[in-house]
Amino acid sequence: MPALSDLVETGRPVERHAPWRRAKVAPKVWNLAVEQLAAGRWSLLGLWGEPERVHMALLEEERNVGVISLDCRGGRYPSVGQYHPPALRLERAAADLFGLAPQGLPDTRRWLDHGQWGISHPLAAQPGERSAASSYRFLTAEGESLHQIAVGPVHAGIIEPGHFRFTASGETVVRLEERLGYVHKGIEGLMAGAPIDRAAKLAGRTSGDSTVAYSLAFARAVEAALGVAVPPRAVWLRALMAELERLANHLGDIGAICNDAAFALMHAHCGVLRERVLRAADAAFGHRLMRDRIVPGGVTGDLNEAGTSAIRSLVAEIRQRFPHLVELYDNTASLQDRTVTTGRLKVELARQYAAGGYVGRASGRDFDARRNLAYAPYDQLAFDVPVLQEGDVNARVWIRVREVEQSLSLVEQILGRLPAGPTRAEVAAADDAAGGPREGMALVEGFRGDILAWLRIGEDNTIERCHLRDPSWFQWPLLEAAIEGNIVADFPICNKSFNCSYSGHDL
Repeated sequence: MPALSDLVETGRPVERHAPWRRAKVAPKVWNLAVEQLAAGRWSLLGLWGEPERVHMALLEEERNVGVISLDCRGGRYPSVGQYHPPALRLERAAADLFGLAPQGLPDTRRWLDHGQWGISHPLAAQPGERSAASSYRFLTAEGESLHQIAVGPVHAGIIEPGHFRFTASGETVVRLEERLGYVHKGIEGLMAGAPIDRAAKLAGRTSGDSTVAYSLAFARAVEAALGVAVPPRAVWLRALMAELERLANHLGDIGAICNDAAFALMHAHCGVLRERVLRAADAAFGHRLMRDRIVPGGVTGDLNEAGTSAIRSLVAEIRQRFPHLVELYDNTASLQDRTVTTGRLKVELARQYAAGGYVGRASGRDFDARRNLAYAPYDQLAFDVPVLQEGDVNARVWIRVREVEQSLSLVEQILGRLPAGPTRAEVAAADDAAGGPREGMALVEGFRGDILAWLRIGEDNTIERCHLRDPSWFQWPLLEAAIEGNIVADFPICNKSFNCSYSGHDL
């Protein structure tokens, strides 16, 4: 069994790629990597395209990262998805955007392209003519008395659009198939040729509820590419923002899950606490969601005494009120009836799909980029990563509960150890910029899970190519598996317990 580092070394190394190694490999080596994925020895972190080239980011033993790239003659390359299902939708997306043709791909239906773009393969070297809009062929299920239920893309609420096609026997779900791509924004196309500061704003708008995590991932990738040393104070302020974002989203999710079980009281109380987090963030950093506060080189503002006081008051309030809400959740029998054993995700599937965040950790996958990859300042902070095995809605709630507790501790540690000094370093072209483009990559733990950012910066200090991978790419397919055998009426609570991002997925 080859080590990932050995496999990367067999290819032609890309010298200006940091912090992990990237190599251009031959088809034989590419297929060997696919074998390791299929055997469950490695995990897929991402797969993305370029004109005439495809890249794959890999994770070995939950700590070692490497990237391999394959030149695609005529746009063709050996499909990863035919042996490793987590790659299926990523390959379909790359086919839509770049016209790449994975050979042996079991599902060749278009994924992001709904026939409304005006062109086909918009990021290819030579985009094609507009592809004709056609009806999407949903997969069939056979059996007596089966019927279909179509839900979306427009939903009965102010939420993002996505289509869900249920096949049911009575009230029991036999199959769920998703149709996404309705909020494709062309992020990768807009990034190409953009100055770094403009691209940073685009990254922060990939998925609005994760703007801090996306901005951090993009900034760290730029800094890795250009060799920028971020001031220590900025590093710690970034972590503070990340934990505030995690708190706000987890508190909102816990309440919303309970609301989908008709327990509005928890929704109301959690909503109050979420609002408190947003107000504290505004007081501390000048924006409720902290959008555009993290930039390559550091942060755009500093934390003053008033902001520190607002955050400390927030932590004290949550510590006082949250345990009572947890007790209320745990002691409400009608609520437990809706969450316990509902929407179970098997441990094996979570591991196969390298499911991040609460989805993976509720089903036994013990991975957190803050700990496993130990990026600063988390390498100097004490925190636990909660992991459960049950994989049901209840487990996903409890993972969030424990992560709220851990984030409160992290916020206190950060405030207590926040170093003095500047908050931003200059981001200039590398000293040897004339030597060619530079590439950077980062993996950051957002509230949903790990977010990947990979980019190439040209000699003129603009973005040549940037790929952002949301954790939802590997979680949406698992929602289809988790709902099977449940009743249709339990889909909303299962869906909310996953809380995948439409916008982050659709790019």
